Order: sequence, then structure tokens, then C-alpha cells
Amino acid sequence: MSTDIDSFGGQIYASSSRESMIYQSSQFHAATPTALSVMADSILNPLFLQEELETQREAARYEVRELSTRPDSILPEIMHYVAYGGKTLGNPSLCAEEQIDRINADMLRAWTKEWFRPERMVIAGAGISHEELLELATKHFASLQSPPPSVYSPSQALKHSIVPPPPAMAKSTKPSLYKSLTTAASSLFSSPSPTEPVPINAMANEKANYTGGQLYVPDKDQEFDHVYIAFEGVRLTHPDVYASAVLQTLLGGGGSFSSGGPGKGLYTRLYTQVLNHYYTVEHCASFHHLYTDSSLLGLYASFSKTETIRKILAILAHQLSLLLYDPVNPVELNRAKKQLQSSVAMAMESRVVEVEDVGRQVLMQGHKVEESEMRRRIEEVTSEDIMRVAKDAFGPNSKPPTIIGLGTQDITDWKAVFQTYGVGQRA
Repeated sequence: MSTDIDSFGGQIYASSSRESMIYQSSQFHAATPTALSVMADSILNPLFLQEELETQREAARYEVRELSTRPDSILPEIMHYVAYGGKTLGNPSLCAEEQIDRINADMLRAWTKEWFRPERMVIAGAGISHEELLELATKHFASLQSPPPSVYSPSQALKHSIVPPPPAMAKSTKPSLYKSLTTAASSLFSSPSPTEPVPINAMANEKANYTGGQLYVPDKDQEFDHVYIAFEGVRLTHPDVYASAVLQTLLGGGGSFSSGGPGKGLYTRLYTQVLNHYYTVEHCASFHHLYTDSSLLGLYASFSKTETIRKILAILAHQLSLLLYDPVNPVELNRAKKQLQSSVAMAMESRVVEVEDVGRQVLMQGHKVEESEMRRRIEEVTSEDIMRVAKDAFGPNSKPPTIIGLGTQDITDWKAVFQTYGVGQRA
């Protein structure tokens, strides 16, 4: 397979997220049949050779350890865990290091058999005619059939461990941030893990249930203190998804230093009103994690330990309150819409992004929304739309917030701060 890929100078890789796994290739048109053949073989007839598994276990251990030292990678994981009560979207996307050696060939074969089903798969292409892609897909995937409905028992993962643990490896002397966070987060939820078998379809189709919650993890060794504030937003197919995207673009943000000086040439609110005014804030940005039945909309900040967490919470709450009670200036709104439209257009210039976008859209919502339609819907967003979306997400009658703190200061003052600014308080 490696020889085949090298022969046509292509690239084939796989990636995963909370809602999908993608096998993707880029190559000259003449090599597309070979590339799809290689991917089909990988998906339908994997060997899971022992030496390959050992290599990937080492890679997984390295990845977990590396990410464990980076708050910007781990804290979003914990935020999801807390926001969704450790279920559905709250399930971790990283494997706990102590579980890596339990994953073996038998487990992987059972997993692919259960989840790689025709009704869950989309084959998308860019730069190839539909008829040609259909012919290739039929050739390589027509034999794939759904197995009878089966069940998954959480204890099954522990019954397939036939690979002996490798010799002890030298570990970092620094405690695992990931382990400390997951340990702390797990204490928030007293519900025991299910022991009865769970139908696969029920597990796959279970709707996300946003709960919100707060978690503070003390860590005096971090260079900066960190805080995440998140609220539940709209789902992928909701009409207000475009207004939510414009709102997130309007807030913007990023690091405290950019080319030419702090915030130079950057007009988003978090740059102009936070990063340019508070030198103790090292990073401040908005985020929007969008899924088929929910989303997380909020703000993230990292700041000097000399600054108080209460002041940072007040700064962030103030920025949210401005969206609740003050209409957005037309010039500012238009700039945010043009910036978002430009980002969409530039992203779609890449066929790698284009084909992934097609696959995800069809998989998640059953059809593709054209780029021109996206631009039109973005252009139609009004100041009233921004205020409505803001009030639904973090207004006085919104659901409880999700707040994650890491560093030297607890987040116990959040309720008083939010109440002062009229943000995120359930009536």
C-alpha cells in the first residue's frame, strides 16, 4: 500500500473528531482509482499487524503526553466533559494513557465492523465527475453490508486485552495535566458507568444533553492562569447558525502580539477592547464548537498570575453583556460579515477543504449548502439577529454556563460577576 501511494505521489491520511472519522486523499486525477482502492482496502480489510499496533501505541502515548502539557489543547476537552456531563459530546476524544495497551487487533476489528456501516458512510470527491466517483464507489464498496444490530458493553474493552504491556518507559517528571483534569472532572458526576449492554444505534443516536458546570484545577506550575467560559449555542442545522458565526467572528481575538505590535490592523472586539487595553492578558479569543444537535459558544483567556481572576471574569462578562444590551454598530457588523465571507471563500479555494466540507455536510445534515448560499445567509444577518442569538445563549434566561479555570486562582466569584453584568443567569 505504501508503494502504491508513493508511486503516484499522493497523500492519504485519516483524522477524527467528535462526530466523524475521515479518510482523505489528494492525488493527480489519473491516480484516483488507485487511491480509492487503497482507502477501501484500509477501511474494509485492515490487517492490524502487531508491529504496526506497537508503533501506533507509542505514537498515541507520545501524543497524549505532549497534549497533556498544553492547556489550550486539554482545557477544551475538559470543557466538553463538564458541559455535557461526561456523555455524548462530553466523551473524551483522547484515550487515557493507561488504556492504550488494551487496544488490540480483535477490538479494532470489532469496532470497525460495528461502526463502518453503509448508512454511516459518505464518499465525497472534488475534481472528479459524479458518474466516475459513483462507478469507483460501487466497485470498491458495493459489497459492504450492515451487520445485524448488536450491543456494546462498556466492560468489553477490558476483555480483549491480549497484548502484554510494554516495558516501563521513562516518563516526564511533570505531573500529567490531562490526568489531573480528568480526575477532578470525574468527581463532578456521581452517576456510575453503565454495566448493562447498550444498543449501538441507541449510543450513536443519543442526543447531546447540555448540563453546564464549573471546574477549577489548581496548578501553580503553569506560566499563565487560564479560564474558559462557554454557553450552549444552536445546532448545525438551526437557522441562527449564521448569526452565531458572525457573532463569534465579531468577538474574534487571539494572542497579545501580532506583526507590527499588539493588535495592529485587527479590529475584532477582543483585540480592540481587551488585548489592546489590558497588558496582563496574554491571549483572549472567542470560540464556537458546532455539532449536529448542540454547540458551545464562548470566550477563552490566559493571563498573568499578577492579575485577579475576578477582574478577568468581569472583562469577559462585560464583552458578553455588550452583545446583550447594545446593538452592534452597522460598520462593525458589516466588517465581521465580510471577514466571515472572506474566510469561507478562501477556505473553499482548497480542494482538500472543499471535499472535506462536502463529506461532512452530507454526513451531518444530508445535503450540501453551496458557498454562494452561505455568503447570502451571512449577508442577511442583522444587529437584531446578533442580540437574539446572544440572549438565547448567555442572556438572563439562558442555561447555566460552563466555566473551567486552571492555575493559581479559584473561580468562586463567577456568579457575583455574571450577575453584575446580567450575563448567564437563569431566571
